Amino acid sequence: MKKEDLRIVYMGTPDFAVESLRALVEGGYNVVGVITMPDKPIGRHGSVLQPSPVKQYALSQEIPVLQPAKLKDETFLAELKALNADLQIVVAFRMLPEVVWNMPRLGTFNLHASLLPQYRGAAPINWAVINGDTETGVTTFFLTHEIDTGKIILQKHLHISDMDDVGKVHDSLMRIGAGLVTETVDLLLDGKTDAVPQDEFYKDLSELCPAPKIFKETCRINWNQPVKKIYDFIRGLSPYPAAWTDFVSEDGNRSVLKIYQTEKRLVAHDLPVGSISTDKKSFIEIAVQDGFVRLLSIQLAGKKRMNVVDFLNGFKQIDAYTVE
Repeated sequence: MKKEDLRIVYMGTPDFAVESLRALVEGGYNVVGVITMPDKPIGRHGSVLQPSPVKQYALSQEIPVLQPAKLKDETFLAELKALNADLQIVVAFRMLPEVVWNMPRLGTFNLHASLLPQYRGAAPINWAVINGDTETGVTTFFLTHEIDTGKIILQKHLHISDMDDVGKVHDSLMRIGAGLVTETVDLLLDGKTDAVPQDEFYKDLSELCPAPKIFKETCRINWNQPVKKIYDFIRGLSPYPAAWTDFVSEDGNRSVLKIYQTEKRLVAHDLPVGSISTDKKSFIEIAVQDGFVRLLSIQLAGKKRMNVVDFLNGFKQIDAYTVE
């Protein structure tokens, strides 16, 4: 079968999923429909509906879009079946019921932003950086009953630099993931559907790290950790959702300080953990057990993100604060 004849239904929602859809469309593959999340209410009263990035791109290419609230809804299932897909592709969407992923004759494959079976879950890119990994990647695999456990089709590796934050790794994986999606479709077109069970990749499952969803409290910095752990934690949440700490004045007033970029300094000192060292002009450092975390880019609640020099220009009472 030629790629122009293979009927593909694509499922995805955020920016990460747009790149793979674009690669399919611009590569001449036959995307007959797109499934994405319902428009999201935004604005003060939720009166404005914001379409997902995937929907916006699909409409620009005149591809039919379905936005089911429930994936087992009979009307949606009938509309999906009517698209008569040979293959479904999922990139950053949601968990599918079997009645959906088992519908096409060639099945449904997912692009996951890790080297499965490592980092199964909702936030694989964040956790790889938070844990200080030097390598990650993308995986295509066939969907099955349990999330992120299906047989692996293809993988591509990506080096993580000690300077990379999650935003940079996200964008790199987005690009190489798009190429992996089209490579996977080409394999299936050639009838090469052999896939490898995930348990063949790791002998000891205790080596596997999970990638659970990240909430606000997940992002709170624990200053009672080594410099390297804190440094990796901050870059693993930058630029979004951003690591944060309580910024506490001498009289006990608290505000949230988001931290986006830091440097690590491994030096001996006798300062209490969480105390601030600064010259009030060019640097702010937070004392931790084995050195200092030097802040480079921060955002105080109610203010815009700024570099530390600009922050200090308008905040001279910094030495009256600590972080917790």
